[in-house]
Amino acid sequence: MQQELELDTHQKALKINLDPRWYGTFAEIGAGQEVVRWFFRVGGAAGTVAKSMSAYDMTVSDAIYGSGDRYVSQSRCQAMLDREFGLNVERLNDQRGDNTAFFAFADTVVARSFKGGNECHGWMGLKFQSRPHDEPSQIMIHLRMLDAEASLQQEALGVAGVNLLFGGFFLHHEPELLVESLLDKLTTGRVEIDMIKFEGIEFRAVDNRLIALKLVQLGLSGAAMFGANGEVLQPSEALYKKAVLVERGSFRPPTHVNFDMLECALKKLKADPSMKDKDVLPIFELTMRNLLAGGKEVDRRDFLARADLLAACGMTVLISDYFEYYRLAAYLSWRTRERIGIVMGVPSLIEIFEEKYYTELPGGILESFGRLFKHNLKLFVYPLLDAEKGEIINVETMKVSPELSKLYGYLADRGSFVDLDNFNKNVLSFFSRDVLSKIAEGDSDWESMVPKEVAELIKTRKFFGYIPE
Repeated sequence: MQQELELDTHQKALKINLDPRWYGTFAEIGAGQEVVRWFFRVGGAAGTVAKSMSAYDMTVSDAIYGSGDRYVSQSRCQAMLDREFGLNVERLNDQRGDNTAFFAFADTVVARSFKGGNECHGWMGLKFQSRPHDEPSQIMIHLRMLDAEASLQQEALGVAGVNLLFGGFFLHHEPELLVESLLDKLTTGRVEIDMIKFEGIEFRAVDNRLIALKLVQLGLSGAAMFGANGEVLQPSEALYKKAVLVERGSFRPPTHVNFDMLECALKKLKADPSMKDKDVLPIFELTMRNLLAGGKEVDRRDFLARADLLAACGMTVLISDYFEYYRLAAYLSWRTRERIGIVMGVPSLIEIFEEKYYTELPGGILESFGRLFKHNLKLFVYPLLDAEKGEIINVETMKVSPELSKLYGYLADRGSFVDLDNFNKNVLSFFSRDVLSKIAEGDSDWESMVPKEVAELIKTRKFFGYIPE
């Protein structure tokens, strides 16, 4: 296995060509036929390539794959895969189906244009049989090409495509190893992969949420998303033309407070006249730092428990490696032009005014706030109950260090902070850590601190060490 992982792109393409098991079609739109070129270049392609095609003209593409609103899209890539794979089976199964596993490779890409300035990204997929007459399996990825020159982007696309084919054919039994291999002979400075989805008989045991987590762990992407149904989402498509409200937390487990924070922020945001008839996507965010929680490895069972609980409540989840809020803001603002809000409690607002977090920025804390509020972003701030004094701490009463008080005042005056004064005072004292303590102690009072769906799932799945009475 180690020997296979050390193969370069030329050797991978040649190994595929010399293996008589797989035979299929390459369909590529945009950025040239950069993937199939590798197989022609290394020799022996007649044993692998049944057909190579590229339908650049939109009318021609529509005639073959059906019409669509967007040509660089998951749906277009899927139509290409389905069409080409189906034709291979239909045309070739009688002649060579007993000895051949058929495949279809497709990509639809927009590389750097002659004028420049466009988003350089694409969809790439592989639909394949792992053995003759088998049901098909599929891998679909979305990638962004980060090189400044079109020729370099084309080169990177070709390498990534060979890696996908090699991974599908030879590493499908180890999906996480397959994911790691996708950037062989590339770097994260050249290609970003922000979505990957496994489907079909070979991947029936794969949880794509864990694969999304793996993308962020490996640095293949700064963030990954999945919906309440567990389906992985491509962030740019999920956020397209939507206002966004993001709440960061541990959600271990999610409590009534977490949902009250989000609900209060939604009401405040929608009350803004500029938001009339606008779609708002609420998101719960888990950071890698939170998932690691001081350890070196993510506890997968713990991660899936939290994911399942959030799914039970109908939430879209973002996994990110953006500990600093200004980096999260930059990520979101690049993907939507609509309003962006970050929901946080008073303790988090106090924390972002600690200068120790910004020593790596030349402009320090001033630069961080400049970046954070660059796109009219607002922080929706939920109050904190001081249990000892019995007082509510909010945007108006919280304190920062004396040297930053004027900066805080300036930001407050310009409307950067939205005080969530519409909170439910009955849930202010609910904290996830207290829920976990009560579960450990066998105190059933914890059930009143979380939504009904969360309580039922914790008890059914015995999450967080729950022991039935």
